[in-house]
Amino acid sequence: MSHHRNPKALLTPAMHHVVERMARAGHLPLHALTPVQARETYAAGAGILELPLHAMACIEAFTVPARDGFAIPVRLYGPSQDALPVLVYFHGGGFTIGGIATHDGLCRQLSHLGRCAVLSVDYRLAPEHKFPVAVNDAWDAVQWVVREGSGHRLNVAHLAVGGDSAGGTLAAVCAILARDAGLALRLQLLFYPGCAGHQRSDSHHRFAQGFVLEEPHISYFFNHYLRTPADRDDWRFAPLDGTNETGDLAELADVAPVWMGLAECDPLVDEGVQYADRLRMAGVPVDLEIYRGMVHEFIKMGRAVPEAARAHGDAARALRTAFKEGFCA
Repeated sequence: MSHHRNPKALLTPAMHHVVERMARAGHLPLHALTPVQARETYAAGAGILELPLHAMACIEAFTVPARDGFAIPVRLYGPSQDALPVLVYFHGGGFTIGGIATHDGLCRQLSHLGRCAVLSVDYRLAPEHKFPVAVNDAWDAVQWVVREGSGHRLNVAHLAVGGDSAGGTLAAVCAILARDAGLALRLQLLFYPGCAGHQRSDSHHRFAQGFVLEEPHISYFFNHYLRTPADRDDWRFAPLDGTNETGDLAELADVAPVWMGLAECDPLVDEGVQYADRLRMAGVPVDLEIYRGMVHEFIKMGRAVPEAARAHGDAARALRTAFKEGFCA
């Protein structure tokens, strides 16, 4: 098929325009920068294509304790003062960049549209903090919500985890840890999560260059995050094909139901589909949406592409449904 020869032909006209504008801007690629510079660059550009910020009834900033005593910064969004179901959200950025500020607009949207509280977690970043610190921080934040959330007007019986990209990886891993801990989550909300330990799938080759998330970025992020090549094969990094101490794939039966939104023109799309397949084979309900002609990071481009708002709406509907079903249980 001709589109294999020119994968750019798959992009929607609006998405194509965004990609061309980025190329013409001629900024140094993130992988040419130090991690600190990359964070500053990403933060400076994070809001440019975002939809206008949604006003929230309440926003609260505080910290929650990690297992080693570190105070993890979090920001809690609420569309009302009521006791609300809660989505614990982990931002993307290859475990190296990104933070509460870069994902402020998205968290506001999910809170407003999902009619739930959103707790955005500023887990520690690589290379200062390598694997598995991000995983531990993410899981410690989830456990804090279960223990202490009711003191912040959170209905902790109605709890979901979510994230985009690397944050989607963290959410997927937390869903497995929750199952192991006997904690019933209502939903795992995954935007183009990283799932595989090795970048060998067809989409990694087809979309390696020119689709926002490029192969050199992926190597750059993972080289900062992982301690050794063996970490690639740990299920806490690669829930799809990583293994546990006994060399077995992560067991996925009985993890929380999944809503997954993937971008068609994204190196990560194939591993997302494969993870959805593995979950379904384990009997987990999966609602999978593939947004045609979109690239990685598109959910933060609402000014430029209508699919971003559509994905926010689809994800929020999944949250409302999951939380409502919880109320009936």
